[in-house]
Parts: sequence; C-alpha cells; structure tokens
Amino acid sequence: MLKKIGRLFVIKTRFEACLIIYALGVGAMARGMAYLDHYPGIGGKLLLVACSGSVFLAGAKIFDCLRYEQAAAEAAKQAG
Repeated sequence: MLKKIGRLFVIKTRFEACLIIYALGVGAMARGMAYLDHYPGIGGKLLLVACSGSVFLAGAKIFDCLRYEQAAAEAAKQAG
C-alpha cells in the first residue's frame, strides 16, 4: 500500500519535471515579490534574484537526476 502511494511522488517523465519546475517558479516569484514589498530597494531585488536563481538550480538538478535514472534503468534492462 505504501509503495503505491510512494510511486505518486516519483518524477518519471520530463513533462512531470517541467510541471514541478513551473510550480516552483510560480511560488518563488510570489515569494520574491513579497520580498520586494518588505525590503524596498536593492535588498529586495537581490532576494528576488536569489529566489529565481534557486529555481534554475533546482530545475537543472531535477533534469540531471531524471536523465541519470533513465540511463541507469536502460543499462539495467540491457544487462539483465
């Protein structure tokens, strides 16, 4: 039962990865805009850039991990 539920939280395709990255981006930009309201000036802008930069880093890591997992599954299929 827990394995079935656990499979819901596994990213299997690039499309699912894109959806998750989009959701991260929307949330990060909302948080960045809140930072602009609370910290006017250069401080708020730097925090906004940090929010958007974190989405780029997370998205790249998600795509890299997805590519690695697919290559490992393909190698296991060919080996055994």
